[in-house]
Amino acid sequence: MSGAISQPRGHRLFARYACAPNARGYCGPPAVAGAGLEAVACGHGAGVDVPSLAARFSGAWPYQCLIADLAGIADPLDERVVRAYWTGNALTREINGRQLGELLLERFASQAGHYWSHLTPGLLDEVTPTHAFHVFGVYPWTRLLATGRDEPLHVLDSCRIRSAEVLEVRPELVLVRARALTWDGRQLELAEPADEEVTWRSARGAFTGPLREGACVALHWGHICDELGERAGSELDHWTELQIETTNQRLDPSARAAHGRDVAAWLR
Repeated sequence: MSGAISQPRGHRLFARYACAPNARGYCGPPAVAGAGLEAVACGHGAGVDVPSLAARFSGAWPYQCLIADLAGIADPLDERVVRAYWTGNALTREINGRQLGELLLERFASQAGHYWSHLTPGLLDEVTPTHAFHVFGVYPWTRLLATGRDEPLHVLDSCRIRSAEVLEVRPELVLVRARALTWDGRQLELAEPADEEVTWRSARGAFTGPLREGACVALHWGHICDELGERAGSELDHWTELQIETTNQRLDPSARAAHGRDVAAWLR
């Protein structure tokens, strides 16, 4: 008897990154439907209709559709497209951020209404073709940093995809070393690496295979959602730092001069 047909790699990769916020009710389908994504993320759920569920993520799905279009790839859940959006890869570097932003305005902003209210032409210089732009640019949280409340910074740090180094694998938790997001009242920065405990298993299993000390992993809402190689980890760090840099230009126009960086150089 033949075994169950596994989900395509891009479907599972999407599920890994989308599960944590969906489980908290932040985006995507209701929890009952989202349970199918969790099964896929753990390597099960062969019968789950991932494209239908993914299309209900009003944040991630428009980006993946446009990245696929601009790259000439038919499937928004192609593994290359999924990776490009969530962590960045060679494909991400081929996408013009401003063009992507203009297409988002043209095709999706009016449909999404309040959810996309901060995506205006004034935000186009801030666009990178990654999840980090949606977190720092389209979501409202960077605009609430000046309130002095803890929540905006916590949400920004949790919702962005973070790279981390595995230090110790424990039965329920994993000790990792990662850089937290900080806010000094003018601009965002990444702190020096520090140790923290994160989850790596759900009720249906783990999103990754066995973890080893020294491995580079991706975190989303305090959960290990993917194991990254050195190259993928470097891509994620690059796009994260670039997005923080471009966002700081909006939060504090003097930040660019203070850093002495030319954002255009990052894109070459």
